[in-house]
Amino acid sequence: MSPRIHLPSGWVTFVFTDIEGSTRLAQLLGPGYRPVLREHRRLLRHTLAGTDGAELLTEGDSFFLAFPDAGAAVHACLTAQRALADHDWPTPEAAPRVRMGLHTGYAEPRDGEYASPEVHRAARVAAAAHGGQVLCSAATARHADPLPDGASLLDLGLHRLRGFDDRERLFQLVAPGLERSFPRPRTADAVAHNLPTQVTSFVGRQAERTELRRLVETYRLVTVLGAGGAGKTRLAVELASGVVEAYPDGVWFVDVAAVTDPGLVAFEIAAVLGLRPEPGRPMVDTLVEYAAARRMLVVLDTCDAQPAASAEVISRLLAGGRGVRVLATSRESFGVPGEVVWRIPPLSVDPGPDGGASDAVALLLDRTAAARGGRSPEPAEQADLRRVVRRLDGLPLAIELAAARLRVLSAGQLAERLDDMLGTLDAGREELDPPVVEAGWTGNQQDTVDLVAAAIGAAPVTPASRAVQRSANERHLTMQATVTWSYRTLGARSARLLRWMAVFAGPVDLPTVQWLLDEDPLDPLSVLVDKSMVLAEPRASGSTYRMLDPIRAYAARRLIEAGEEQTARDRHVAWSRHALERAHLGPDGRPVTLSLYALDPLAGELRAALRWCATGGSARSGLRLAGGLDQWWRERGLAREGRLWLFRLYGRIAETGESIPEAELAAAYHMHSLHAGADGEFAEELRYSQRAEAAARQAGDLGLLARVLAGRAAPLVDMGQFVEAERVCREVIDWAYEQNVVSDALLAVYNLAELLWRRGALDEAAEVLGAARPVEAARPVERGRRSVDMLLGLVALARGDLVAAHEHLLVALRSRMNHGYLGRACDTLNAIAVRCALGGEPVTAARLFGAAQATRASLRATPGIHGPYWLARQADLRRSLGDAAFDAAWASGAALRLEEAAALALDLEHPDLTTPHSPRFTTPAPRRSTAS
Repeated sequence: MSPRIHLPSGWVTFVFTDIEGSTRLAQLLGPGYRPVLREHRRLLRHTLAGTDGAELLTEGDSFFLAFPDAGAAVHACLTAQRALADHDWPTPEAAPRVRMGLHTGYAEPRDGEYASPEVHRAARVAAAAHGGQVLCSAATARHADPLPDGASLLDLGLHRLRGFDDRERLFQLVAPGLERSFPRPRTADAVAHNLPTQVTSFVGRQAERTELRRLVETYRLVTVLGAGGAGKTRLAVELASGVVEAYPDGVWFVDVAAVTDPGLVAFEIAAVLGLRPEPGRPMVDTLVEYAAARRMLVVLDTCDAQPAASAEVISRLLAGGRGVRVLATSRESFGVPGEVVWRIPPLSVDPGPDGGASDAVALLLDRTAAARGGRSPEPAEQADLRRVVRRLDGLPLAIELAAARLRVLSAGQLAERLDDMLGTLDAGREELDPPVVEAGWTGNQQDTVDLVAAAIGAAPVTPASRAVQRSANERHLTMQATVTWSYRTLGARSARLLRWMAVFAGPVDLPTVQWLLDEDPLDPLSVLVDKSMVLAEPRASGSTYRMLDPIRAYAARRLIEAGEEQTARDRHVAWSRHALERAHLGPDGRPVTLSLYALDPLAGELRAALRWCATGGSARSGLRLAGGLDQWWRERGLAREGRLWLFRLYGRIAETGESIPEAELAAAYHMHSLHAGADGEFAEELRYSQRAEAAARQAGDLGLLARVLAGRAAPLVDMGQFVEAERVCREVIDWAYEQNVVSDALLAVYNLAELLWRRGALDEAAEVLGAARPVEAARPVERGRRSVDMLLGLVALARGDLVAAHEHLLVALRSRMNHGYLGRACDTLNAIAVRCALGGEPVTAARLFGAAQATRASLRATPGIHGPYWLARQADLRRSLGDAAFDAAWASGAALRLEEAAALALDLEHPDLTTPHSPRFTTPAPRRSTAS
């Protein structure tokens, strides 16, 4: 340096610059590097030293300058970076990327130099910068006033500079013409990462975090798979933030969703790592070389945006360096060697082992409190909140959107509106219009990737590509956008299968899907599973497949838009009828004893089919479906629901004018009458019984008429007209014998036996039931109920024959439990309780009474003709035990599940083993010999 140069003193701003990767650039350019270096020096001298700056040292590609004014120093650096960017270099690859650092401190020159720690601090600030970046210390930020027009300083937070114990707040110069997006500063911080900062708390998923962390520690490539909105990104970031210290060379987050061209995936990763393109060399080679000797974790997010390109880069990275691990999130797997696929489950909707809120409810509570200004939901809303998360299948994005709705709705109102799931969750989130692009420069986070694209000669990013990027960024603003992101990647067959599978209400197996489509669905189904739009749930009997409810709602919309709803849902109704028919048949196709348990798994599908029949399909098909569930409605305590479906189907008939045969109307009216009786609506029961009889007579089907007439006594019994009911039963039975349809009049036989038992005509009741036993045994829909044994047990109790009562009642209970007749099993438990009371087991009797009553209450079942008898026996038992003992035993029984109460009853000892001098086990006295 010339001694004539004046060096500033006092508050001095020191500036250091150098070319990032100068050694590599020199190797790449060879003889061409010298003119590039010379031109670089000329530009910097003209813009830096040509101002008020004093050039202290120029060595190789480095400059060291001192400025008396911080604002002038910032202005000089901005001018220099613009000059470098605007210069016409021999090739884009030859453009030097210069990093600059500024620091302001008090210093006095001595002997033409500065011996001050402030100089070293400035050098460390420059060393923390990346090529093309201008960093300054907090001291410079305070003194640099005013800043150049359009410029600002971006606070990058506190960082520990190498060689200094304290932390320095660094700022980045932001202005038109400068790049904006850079990796974290190269400082001596304990950890290196660029993980996005989350603005909301992470809730739940403790088990998932533990399992995923174990996988990441064990395997080098772990792909987190799941549907859109399942929480893949959030979980990956949360996990990565907890393992930063395990990776000395950093944990780096790369959002592949922002990449609009497969060829730019490697460049996006390079931009995050601070790497630059090298002329004549693929970017992926530069990446591999950089990563080879490093130990780092790369979190690649939303790889399904560019699956093939992501897979290629990942394979090269893993092959090139043993210290590199990749945690990827995607809606489909890569299928590369060494990949471990981990499917992220929905948030748990069931309470934890300690009885605390489930993860899904906890998330909804947390986000709802935030949406309501810090006010937590009221305790009264807890049940509705659980309903909401169950309807949303525990999908985190759907829960987040639901919480926003709870700003204006109660939890109950939201739960009721979820039939229109997408409309409710996405309300108020209309699609945004494309932003207006103004003339001139606009800076954004995409600048770095655009420059990289320019460096390899790619065309500038078009408005269409910008729209894709905007779509990527906004894909989680609504459920519709989230699912559309995946739907657009489907082929025609897979998209059609997704739409058609929306008709199913729950999990289905492969043959069911094949039945619906009438073709082999394996290929398109595999695509949907691979893209996480359908969940595959392996079981020993074969995999089942299901969609999360938000995805089903989306697919249902698409089904309507495609004009396929009528065909698909009619096909689903046909499958539902087929499934009902199969429930009555064995593997050989022959009728078997009806088990209502076989109908339980079909309930959701049958309800979906009924909904379509009542709104857009055939009411006649709906009546047939309802008929297949006849006994199931009542035995599950759902008689009221059965009535409501029938009312809706009647309305559909009136709306469409569809012709229904009289026989089918008669069967529906008869079923309606039975439902109404079970629901305590006795006037309605009588009205539909009369309608059923009129329609059956019009139909001319004797068997149907017998079944309908056999039910005539039920309304009379329910209204207390027992004498008239008995007369009707006898008339119907006599007529049925004359017409040779007595098997269809079995209900009248049961009713007559109950009436005879009630008035004490026990011998006749036993005779009637004895004749009915072979008839019942021949009817698959009747024999599982074992009504004959149940009633014979009651007759035996009335006679005081505990042995016969025990045997009949246990046969009835065992059969009813085995075949799913839960309501009738409660009657049998009551009868066994009477047997225990008469047999000297009063505490057990009270427990069984309590268990039966608790289950009947949950089933909303009416007591029927046996009700007064049970009440009388319970009153006797209370007097025998005393109030306290009776209530304690009753409460103990009420706490039992039905299965537990049945097991208790079935374990009772036979009366012969507990009754002294039982005739069955009494040894007859030896006969005296009469021989003379």
